[in-house]
Amino acid sequence: MTLQFDTRPAAYAVIVRDGKILLAYWKQDGKEGWTLPGGGLDLAEHPVDGCKREVFEETGYEARIDGMLGIDVGHWPGDIRPDGSVKDFQALRLVYEATVVGGELTHEVDGSTTHAAWIALEDIPKLNRVSLVDTALRLYRERPADGKPS
Repeated sequence: MTLQFDTRPAAYAVIVRDGKILLAYWKQDGKEGWTLPGGGLDLAEHPVDGCKREVFEETGYEARIDGMLGIDVGHWPGDIRPDGSVKDFQALRLVYEATVVGGELTHEVDGSTTHAAWIALEDIPKLNRVSLVDTALRLYRERPADGKPS
């Protein structure tokens, strides 16, 4: 029997400036924490375009994508779906390095994030954050040639 699962492709940006990283506060389905600006891709949307769109929606900033840092894969065991089926969920998260090139810091309205902020890199360990933040910072520091986090 083949395991049934859903995959969600998403693109996220690591934006570091003056010793601070731009993060968005995610709050959804009773869970919350700081995360990278980014998110799920629309149907047929290129990940670079999706990353720029998500950064703008969640932070108000226009971003230039400077390069790919790597890919993270997340897995969550199955939940019962509305149709009664049970499927695992896999997130395929493309992580890019980016630079702010315009706009101003604003907060997303009616989205999965409540606000965004520049957070000092040394304060990251103290934050309530999703695991993607740590993975992305590892990719940012190590820059593995194959794009796979250590």
